[in-house]
Order: sequence, then C-alpha cells, then structure tokens
Amino acid sequence: MSVKSRSARQWMISLPSLTWLAVFFVIPAILVIITAFRPADLQGGVGPGWTLATLREVEDPAYLPILWRTFWLSGATTVVCLALALPMAFQMARAGQRMRQVLLLLVVIPFLSNFLIRIFAWKSLLHPEGPLTKLLIGLHLIPENAVLLNHGGTVLLVLVYTQLPFAILPLYAAAEKFDFGLLDAARDLGAGPWRAFSKVFVPGVRSGIISAAVMVFVCCLGQYVIPQMVGGTSDEMLGSKIAQRVFSDRNLPHASALAGGLMLAVLVPMVVIVLWQQFGRKEAE
Repeated sequence: MSVKSRSARQWMISLPSLTWLAVFFVIPAILVIITAFRPADLQGGVGPGWTLATLREVEDPAYLPILWRTFWLSGATTVVCLALALPMAFQMARAGQRMRQVLLLLVVIPFLSNFLIRIFAWKSLLHPEGPLTKLLIGLHLIPENAVLLNHGGTVLLVLVYTQLPFAILPLYAAAEKFDFGLLDAARDLGAGPWRAFSKVFVPGVRSGIISAAVMVFVCCLGQYVIPQMVGGTSDEMLGSKIAQRVFSDRNLPHASALAGGLMLAVLVPMVVIVLWQQFGRKEAE
C-alpha cells in the first residue's frame, strides 16, 4: 500500500470523528464567539449590527474574583481527584479479572443516576438537619451550630465527588497497559513501595494522568449547578454567571462573551502545550 493511499485511508477512518467535532464543537464555538460581538435586544435575543460594548462589560473588575475562584476550585478538584484516582487505578489494574469488573462497576454506578438527584442528595446529607451533619455532631467532630452548606469547602467536596469517575477511568485504561513487572524490578533494585510507585508507575501512566487532568479541569470550569445548590452567594463560579446572563438577564451576547473568554482561556494553553511537545519531539529526533 502506497503512502498516499494509506494517508487517504486514515483520513477516511477519521472523517466521522472529525465531522462530529466540527458539527458539535467547532461550529457552536464559532457561533458563540460571533454572538459576543452582537448587541442584545430587549426580547432576550440578538440584535442587528455589531458592537464591542459587550467585551467592555466583560472587562469589569468584579469578574476577577469569580474568575480566580473558578480556576482555583477547578485546579483543586483536579489535584484531589488525581490523588484519589491514582491508587484506585493502581489497585484496579492489579486486581483479578472478577474483582476488576466489580470495581469498574462501582466506579460507573454514579452515572446510572441523574446528576441533579446526586447533588440534591448531598444537599440533603449536609443540611443542618441532615443525617451526616447529625452524625458529625454526635461524634463531636463539629460544633452543634456548624453549617456544612453554603461555603467553598462544600462546593469542592461535591465537585470531587462528581468528577472522580472521570479521573479514575482514563487512569485505569492507562494502568491496564502498564507492565507491573517494572515495579518488581524496582523493588529488587532496592526501591521501596512508595518510591517504586512514584518513580516507575506514575511516569508509566503519564498519558492517563494528562487525559484525566484535562477532563476533570475542563468539566469543572463550566459548572454552575453545584455552586448554586450547595454553595453560597460568595461561591459563584463563572458558569454561574453565564447561566445567570442566559436565563435571568436574557443577555445572550454577554453570556457568549463570558463563555468565549473561558473557552479561549482553556484552549490556548492546551494548543501551546501540544505545539511545544511536538517541537520537543522533532528536536529529539
């Protein structure tokens, strides 16, 4: 098979995926950015003409604390999820076939219930009259007047709960392909369990770590249901403001400007990292 025919075959195989991405990601993203340069009308739609007024409104310094909170909570959620998912993926990959299927099922089970129901369940558990609050008070771990809802720690807790499966699954896929004989070799050479895990296993599943980190971080950036249901007025994330501009204010250009800025803040560093990795590979060759 010639190089041209092989390349054409690869493009044909990739065509359905590329079409899916173009229709459901690239085109909507372009429409969002275009809408950010249009004026809003009084009926909650998009008016005629073009304007930069919406971009000037987005430059309001009041958005800076919300933007910082969004990236801080997303980054903290990513770190915690990776810290919990790495040992979980390690144990899943080393377990027997039957136990591995059971563990994988336990990871997937949360997806079988509605997202809002799971968040509402946490809200009920953390309510001042909820069972978890009463249990912690009964064990004298928190004072009787403690409020577990409506602050940033609760938002972080529920974010970790909802995003943890998205970290475990890609790490498990990478760990399943890992050669665990390398750990035995490291132990034979004098490395302790933790050193073998951190110096051999973690670099060996680096692709899974990157995939899990990107998936968790990006999913957290657009969250608005969790801060709205278990957070307070000072725990708003940027997704909350976008939802407010769409549903309450009915200002689609303003919401598009916020969404477009958030999208570019995520895509530009990712593109730079990919180009830097490709440049490094070319230099290595």
